[in-house]
Amino acid sequence: MFEKLRKLQENSYVPLTNYRTASIVVTKDGKGFPGVNVENPSFRDGMCAEQNAIAAACSAGYGKGDFALLYVITDGQTVSTPCFLCRQVINELFSPDSPIICYSTTGEKKVFTVRQLCPSPFDESDLV
Repeated sequence: MFEKLRKLQENSYVPLTNYRTASIVVTKDGKGFPGVNVENPSFRDGMCAEQNAIAAACSAGYGKGDFALLYVITDGQTVSTPCFLCRQVINELFSPDSPIICYSTTGEKKVFTVRQLCPSPFDESDLV
């Protein structure tokens, strides 16, 4: 999977930071959906690779409970984890025990669960 992620990183649109991120979400039926980060001068409006991969799967008809795991790679010598906006989306659609597999560009890998990345999530129970 590492080589697929490295190749996918080439599709990132990063004219401002040159910090490439790629992600592949895998559904429970084994289908993979890729995503890359897309930047623009209004940083808040940029799109993360994780969110793009999840949105691609949702666009294909997948939803909450259909996601098995998520792979992420970032441009860096050390492993980075998804940003907090991505963690919110991941928390909404993945089960707490779903693995999130993160790579550095050197091939270092760390595996987290959604619960580890989101120990105190904001969810529908907070809306009452």
